[in-house]
Order: sequence, then structure tokens, then C-alpha cells
Amino acid sequence: MQYGKSLTIFVRRYPKTIALVTITGVGLFAVRRWMSGGVCRSKARLDGKTVLITGANTGIGKETAVDLASRGARVILACRDMTRANQAAEDIRQRSGNGNVIVKKLDLASLQSVRQLAEDILASEERLDILINNAGVMSCPKWQTEDGFEMQFGVNHLGHFLMTNCLLDLLKKSAPSRIVNVSSLAHEKGEIHFDDINLDKDYSPWKSYRQSKLANVLFTRELAKRLKGTRVTTYCLHPGIIHTELGRHFWPTMPLWKRVVYQPLMLLIKSPTEGAQTSIYCAIEESLNNQSGLYYSDCVPKAVAPQGQDDEAAKKLWELSASMVGLL
Repeated sequence: MQYGKSLTIFVRRYPKTIALVTITGVGLFAVRRWMSGGVCRSKARLDGKTVLITGANTGIGKETAVDLASRGARVILACRDMTRANQAAEDIRQRSGNGNVIVKKLDLASLQSVRQLAEDILASEERLDILINNAGVMSCPKWQTEDGFEMQFGVNHLGHFLMTNCLLDLLKKSAPSRIVNVSSLAHEKGEIHFDDINLDKDYSPWKSYRQSKLANVLFTRELAKRLKGTRVTTYCLHPGIIHTELGRHFWPTMPLWKRVVYQPLMLLIKSPTEGAQTSIYCAIEESLNNQSGLYYSDCVPKAVAPQGQDDEAAKKLWELSASMVGLL
């Protein structure tokens, strides 16, 4: 009784304070709801289907795996760190109620590892219905892959380019099937530096990341053309701004004051489950059966930047990539 009386007195004395707190709370709730983005509403089942997801031991890759396993799919986690991958697989089995979740070794920074995985899949799997090229690295220092390529271009684009091409026959055999490439809004400021593809002359972490994400968009565009009539469709997407391990390279390099300022904003960005929704949508949404080569964000199609619509650049990138990975 005393508590209720005290609260009434407080409200009467500080009506502006109460109003400000209420408005602020409602505003933050609205922003958080908006930031959470679209949700995949499809109830599609995947019983009897096989899915391969790269980098599925953490982040949106893992949440995508949980969802697709929950729909009855056989899910293959293709990961570099086998210890973490096996731990993730066990968690996915428990959360999805599906024991048909397996782990395969894949280091996208090694073309030999990519080829070994592809050979393993072709030898052990009768079908492959969905390939999700999810793994990636962002804003890392000037590192090189095992084969001497700039790390972000090598992992985010070349490794997936080679693996996808090696698995195309199995995807065609399993048609209708899908290829999903996780890109980023960063492609809008990207440029393919054909005269310095490894950025040896002028490297910066973000310049490299943007180039690799634009490469994902152009790869999807050219792949859709080459797969026309095969019933293998392909999609690329921006998952949103998500709280995952992807930022592990640039977050520690930020000045302390920026980290202090940005920290509260971390409460507003997407969770991995929310960030996985567009990947899931592109993998299973029935209305996309006759669509291919498009770009999605928040579970709806979005226009790509002009440089992502350049058919000549897409073809040129394909030919350069094929040469770099030894497909020509």
C-alpha cells in the first residue's frame, strides 16, 4: 500500500521524467524491432534433402543449420576448426532434434582443402540440394592464403567459387537445387581491381572486404546465366548487421572511445538467429523456385549497386577466378 502511494507521488512530481523515459523506451523497442529485420515464414520441409553450409560452427551459419536441420534435412557443416565444428554439430543435433548432422573439414584459404572436400562430398553423398556459401573473413590484416592470394578475396570469393564449380554436377543431378551466397551491403562501395586483384599496390582491410563482397554478387549473377535451364538456381544476400565473431579482426583495432560509443548500439543489432533469416529464406522459400541471380535483404529482393549489375565485369571476374583456381 505504501509502495503504491509513493509511486503515485513520484508520478505527480515528475511527469516529464516519466514521459521521457516512456518515450525513450518505446523508441528503443521500435528501433530494435526494425533492426531485427524480416523473418522467413516458409513452413517447407526438407526431409530427404541434403544441405551443405560453410562456416556453420558459429554465427548465422550455425543458426541456419539449426533451422534447416529442424526441417528434416541432412546437414553437412563444412568448417576449418574441427573441434569447434564437432561441438557445434552436437548442439545443432540437440536443438533441432535431428541426429543427421555431420562435420567435414574445409579450409577455404587452401585450394587443396577445397578440392578434397568436394571429392569427399562427391564420393559420399548421393545428392546435394542446397549449398550455402556462408563462411567469410572481414577486415583482416594483409594476409595471404596458402596459395598466395589476398586472404579476404581468397576465402570470401575464390574458395567458394572453386567449391561451387566442383559440386555443380551433383547439384544438377539433385535439381531442383539451390546455391546461396552470403554477400553484404558492403558491395555497394566495392570495386573489382582487375589490375591489382590481390591489392598488393594499395591494401586496406575495408577495400579488400568490399571487393570480395562485390565478387559474391557478380559470381551469383554470372552463375545464374550459366545455370539457366538446369533447375539449379542461385541467390545472394545481405544478412544485416549482426553480433557475431565476424568482427573479431576490426573491433580490437578501434580506438577505445569508439568502442565505448558503439557498445550500447550492440544491443540494437541483429542476433545470429535474426541474421540467418534471409539465408534460410533464399534456401527454402517456395516462391523463389523460378527466380535466380537476384539479391535479397530482410527476406525481400533488393536492387544491387550499379557495379553489381555489370555483366561484362561478372564474366571477366569468372574467367579470372577460373584461371586463379586452376579451372581453365
